[in-house]
Amino acid sequence: MDSWFTIESVDKSTYAISEYRHWEQMHSYLVIGCKSAALIDTGLGVGNIREAALRLTGLPIQVITTHAHWDHIGGHCLFDDIRIHHGDANWLIHGFPLPLEAVKGNLLKEPCVFPSGFDIDKYAVFRGNPAHILHEGDMVDLGGRQLQVIHTPGHSPGHICLYEDETGYLFSGDLIYKGTLDAYYPSTSPVDFMNSVNKVRSLPVKKILPAHYSLDVPNSIIGEISDAFAYIHNRGELMQGKGKFAFKSFRIHI
Repeated sequence: MDSWFTIESVDKSTYAISEYRHWEQMHSYLVIGCKSAALIDTGLGVGNIREAALRLTGLPIQVITTHAHWDHIGGHCLFDDIRIHHGDANWLIHGFPLPLEAVKGNLLKEPCVFPSGFDIDKYAVFRGNPAHILHEGDMVDLGGRQLQVIHTPGHSPGHICLYEDETGYLFSGDLIYKGTLDAYYPSTSPVDFMNSVNKVRSLPVKKILPAHYSLDVPNSIIGEISDAFAYIHNRGELMQGKGKFAFKSFRIHI
C-alpha cells in the first residue's frame, strides 16, 4: 500500500485509517465488536482500504456511510455490505450530481504522491445499491458494541453521525472538525447544519472522531461551532452566498 494509509489506535478495538498524504486528510474508522466490525466511510479510493482493514480484523465488515460525497465512498467498491441513510441513498445508487472531471480536479487539487498503481484515468466515483438503508435512531449492533445513527443533515441531506453511548465516541463525519465546514453548495443547508450541530451538542460526548484533518479535537468545539452558527444567524446572514466566517479553530463557509 506504499504507506498510503496511516493506522492509529483510538483504543484496542477502534482504529483511525487516515490518508494524510492527501490535502483532504481523510479519516475512516474501523470499529470492531465481538461478532462484526464497522468501517465508517472508505475514503478517497486511491488506496486499498479493504486491505488496511483486514490487517486489523478478520470479522465481517459492514461499511457505514456518513454521507455520499466522493471523498467518503472511494473504497465502497471493495465491500458488499454498504449502509447509508435514506437521504443520501439516491446519490449512491444513481451517482452524485458532480461531473467526474470535477471530482478528479478536486482529487488533484494540490500536489500529492499517490500510491504506486494508482491511475487517475481509471478513477471513478462509486455507484451501487446499498445493502441496508439507515434511519434516525437505528442501532448498529457489532456484538458487544452498538453505534447509534444520528441524522445530522446540512452538509448533505442524509448526513449522519454515529454515537457510541458506552464510550461517548462521536464519529462526526463532516459535521464537526477543525477546518472549513461547508454549507455553500446547492445540496447543502446552512440552517439544517446549525440545527444538526445543536442536536449533537446535547449528547454526552467524550471524544470526537472527525472525518478530516486533526484528530486532536476537543469536545468543547461542538459548543463553539453551535455558538458560531447562532452568531451568524443572529446577524441575519445564515444563508448561502454570504461567504466564509472565521473563528478560532474552524471556519464556516455558506
